[in-house]
Amino acid sequence: MSHREPFVLALPFAGRWLVQNSPATRVPSHATELFGSSHAIDFVPVDADGRSARRGLRSVFGSERPEEFVGFGRAILAPVTGEVVRVHDGEEDHVARRSIGALIGYALTQPARVRNGAPAIAGNHVVIRADDVLVLLAHLREGRATPRVGDVVHVGEQVGECGNSGNSTEPHLHLQVSESIDRHGRGVPLAFRRADELPWVPGNGEIVGA
Repeated sequence: MSHREPFVLALPFAGRWLVQNSPATRVPSHATELFGSSHAIDFVPVDADGRSARRGLRSVFGSERPEEFVGFGRAILAPVTGEVVRVHDGEEDHVARRSIGALIGYALTQPARVRNGAPAIAGNHVVIRADDVLVLLAHLREGRATPRVGDVVHVGEQVGECGNSGNSTEPHLHLQVSESIDRHGRGVPLAFRRADELPWVPGNGEIVGA
């Protein structure tokens, strides 16, 4: 586990996003340190009522199309200025799973995804090198990752769209800072800028963004 000072980022989106699996609550935030994820944070896009999608029979008993979620396709922005060192695309945006039955079945496939490495976990993703760390933006929409390896991106520049690829049960953004995204990579604490205030780590259940 890292003891570095937090690496400060800009929020990588506009609109309203619900915080889940925050390192403000626990570390490792996702119950694992694998792939540099010890301080990762998840953001789920929501509407004005705080919902990611309407509830219906399929949300209770089955699976749902990712297009039914309000945030599917929302722009994902670079939270730092740096060099793009990895772009992975081509992973399918699979169905979303909010029902108990669908979630249990999905959990049983978790060991296989871990064995298959970072692409199976992160899905479509972009990695930006800033200073001596790597910033990972994961679960992007298939075919919408815009930069190429070697490009320099700037804060606020669009790098993709919110999707449901990889280890994802509904459209959301997984963001982490780490020294490596290899299996035994070390995570780095993160924080976010906000106007006229000190950087902060939003907590679970907090809605951030404009």
